[in-house]
Amino acid sequence: MIRNISVGIDIGTSTTRIVVGEFLKGEKNPKVIGVGESETKGVRHGYIVNEDETVASLKTALEMAEKTSGIKIRRAFISISSSTLRSEISNGNVVVSKADGEVTNLDIEKVLDDCEKNLNLGNKKIVHSFPLSFKLDGKEVLGRPTGMHGTKLEGKTLFITSSLQHWEDLIEVISLAGVEPIEVIASPIAGSYIALSPKQKIVGSALVDIGSETVSLGVYENGTIISLQTFSIGSADITNDIALGLKIPIEKAEALKIENSSTDVSKKKLLEIIDARLSDIFELIENHLKKIKRNELLPAGIVFIGGGANTVGLEELSRSSLKLPSKIGTTEMFGNAKTKLRDQSWFVALGLLVSRENSESYSEGSFSNMGKDVKNTIKSWVKQLMP
Repeated sequence: MIRNISVGIDIGTSTTRIVVGEFLKGEKNPKVIGVGESETKGVRHGYIVNEDETVASLKTALEMAEKTSGIKIRRAFISISSSTLRSEISNGNVVVSKADGEVTNLDIEKVLDDCEKNLNLGNKKIVHSFPLSFKLDGKEVLGRPTGMHGTKLEGKTLFITSSLQHWEDLIEVISLAGVEPIEVIASPIAGSYIALSPKQKIVGSALVDIGSETVSLGVYENGTIISLQTFSIGSADITNDIALGLKIPIEKAEALKIENSSTDVSKKKLLEIIDARLSDIFELIENHLKKIKRNELLPAGIVFIGGGANTVGLEELSRSSLKLPSKIGTTEMFGNAKTKLRDQSWFVALGLLVSRENSESYSEGSFSNMGKDVKNTIKSWVKQLMP
């Protein structure tokens, strides 16, 4: 019997999370049949600094996920996040190949290739590519240019890149743990599958993933991501500030950061400490939004996910600092069921599952397919641009 199974692995700086989901016939969302979780060791700011420790952490989470799901995990979708994860825009142009000037899919492939050639990669690895727009003979094309007639086709493409070394280290860790990566997906992309609706992505929104040692910002408009940036700051900095400011243990500081319920500390001082560090984060976000000319111009506002999303006062301070609608991300995947997977720290791992085009058939302990080839990827890019 072939089961439609998908596995997502999210190796965070503080926690490694694995979700095993099964797509049942006629159901829109997958049924989660197994989870695994372990403390991540050997990772700082998204970088793998100790391979052996990270592999051991991953194996612990894998054992738990395999035990709860009853499935031997051999292949999975992997998230990538580090302080080097960011977006870059590149332009390209080609002369339309057909004599009558009709634009073909081959011309689109060529212009996307030219965009990549014009990108100064250096020691970076392309994680994703998203065409943003096309021009034909200098005029903006609404939708796909295939079938239109002209002489010169221009394209603008957004590339999401990461440090090549981090990419290779991540793949090595996954392989040493006995898992074969099907596809590596940037964590802000994976998280958006859960936290942002198609409408939010169309009208304009930002997804902010507050991790332990990094904060990633993904800005969406017209149904696609238009910018991505990662900052070397995170919720662990808030915890450390609380511990130092109130002279309390880290464990108590972590609890106070999420739920201000203690009666033996000054609530006023606690909020002052939290607000100061959150203000640093919001200043970085605001500066980037200004850079891309989207500050105060995202109608669907800011949505927060990640382990730091439940920080006391986050939504209120975000609204006042960024002058945008702000809320904590939620998911309808589980209906009214109460589950720890509703916690925003699980959204990236869950996001690796939810798109059916990211799922693979599973039979006799292995996936039957190994992802998409380049031509199919280009076709999917072009479909995104269709009106």
